[in-house]
Amino acid sequence: MERDAIDFGTEKVSTLFKKLFFPTLLGMLGMSAMTAIDGIFIGHSVGSDGIAAVNIICPPLMLLTGLGLMTGTGCSVVASIHLSRGKTKAARLNVTQAFLFATAAAAVPVALLLAFTDEAARLLGSSEHLLPLVRDYIVWNVPSWVFMVWEAVALFVIRLDGAPKVAMASSLTAAALNVVLDWLFMFPLGWGIMGAAFATSIATTSGCLIAIVYILRHAKTLRLAPLKASRTSIRLTARNIGYQCRIGSSALLGEATLAVLILMGNFVFMRYLGDDGVGAFGIACYYTPFIFMVGNAIAQSAQPIISYNFGLGASARVRQAERTALVTAAVCGLVVVAAFTGMPGWLVGLFVSLDNGAARIAVDGFPYFAAGFVFFIFNLTAIGYFQSVERIRTALTFAVMRGFVLLVPSFLVVPGLLGTHGIWLAMPVAECLTALSVAAFYAIKRRSGTR
Repeated sequence: MERDAIDFGTEKVSTLFKKLFFPTLLGMLGMSAMTAIDGIFIGHSVGSDGIAAVNIICPPLMLLTGLGLMTGTGCSVVASIHLSRGKTKAARLNVTQAFLFATAAAAVPVALLLAFTDEAARLLGSSEHLLPLVRDYIVWNVPSWVFMVWEAVALFVIRLDGAPKVAMASSLTAAALNVVLDWLFMFPLGWGIMGAAFATSIATTSGCLIAIVYILRHAKTLRLAPLKASRTSIRLTARNIGYQCRIGSSALLGEATLAVLILMGNFVFMRYLGDDGVGAFGIACYYTPFIFMVGNAIAQSAQPIISYNFGLGASARVRQAERTALVTAAVCGLVVVAAFTGMPGWLVGLFVSLDNGAARIAVDGFPYFAAGFVFFIFNLTAIGYFQSVERIRTALTFAVMRGFVLLVPSFLVVPGLLGTHGIWLAMPVAECLTALSVAAFYAIKRRSGTR
């Protein structure tokens, strides 16, 4: 596994960003494609009920993904700063502590979901009609979530180690394997939603193994380090993990925003439009991770550049990387809005026949839903910048604002004002208000000269 030559401190910022962004974007879109491909096969094999069932289990999946992103972001920022100051051993210890924490934190919810499958499904909004499908998906997919969390952390470490192409290979291998296994399990073998869940589990585990093998055997700098079992060592480990979680907590809140979006949407669509409404929203939710991953790819590509130069005190390079990331966010946001408003029928038709009741609801709602994507990507990029320069409180404030303070009330209020179109507009309203708040914050800081 070849390591790319990357010098975060002296190489031109735009060149660095390109080196990191394109492999990171392709890898992350590959991860999202794995989920979307599931949906396409499920839609054509099981129907809109299958899509609705998978959407029911998405909120805890998003939270576990957020756990991996939080841990990976936190350890990457801390390790970047240590490396910029020549403290390689400290960087390795932080990476090792991150993996230890991620393993313990992921195992608990996985065990609870497997132990209380039906209760969890009902709590997440499943109807009795959808319950058997939700149960099958939990049983055959949830055990792989520990590997998913490991891979999420590992990809941050691999990119910081200077091997973004290895990170991309890990993600794309999992996506390609998922396509083959989805087809095999769902059509020739006829395993239905169980086949989709099992295919995703195998693909996730395989992608994780590629990443872990690189860290264990091929990493040049960020190898794992042995941890001591003394009381002092345990106390320092707990302190370091706590600091990493504080830095990365807004990444967890980013995924929590998706979880809240899906959970609230499921309940509100079920109330207004029943199972077909949840199926329509489920189709939209298969695309939402793509948008999230675009924003995440921008933030994560800029993060090692910003953090490393922040550690060096190179403020001009930090500002240049920030500007590059924000411009990229604006361009990407406009592209995805154009796609979703210009061809909703084609996008929905990938999942289900357009004469399906859920499909008609989705085609009508997609342009309203897409109105928020520019703000969505901008907010993720801005929050990623605040994380990278250790402005933890600022990052947390905007993450909480978009995920809870504004999103939940939007789901409760906007549909009452605008009917079913208001359900689709709840996310755009919350993201737009957050983006305006971020822009006001930037303006105030620029005027005061404290940015």
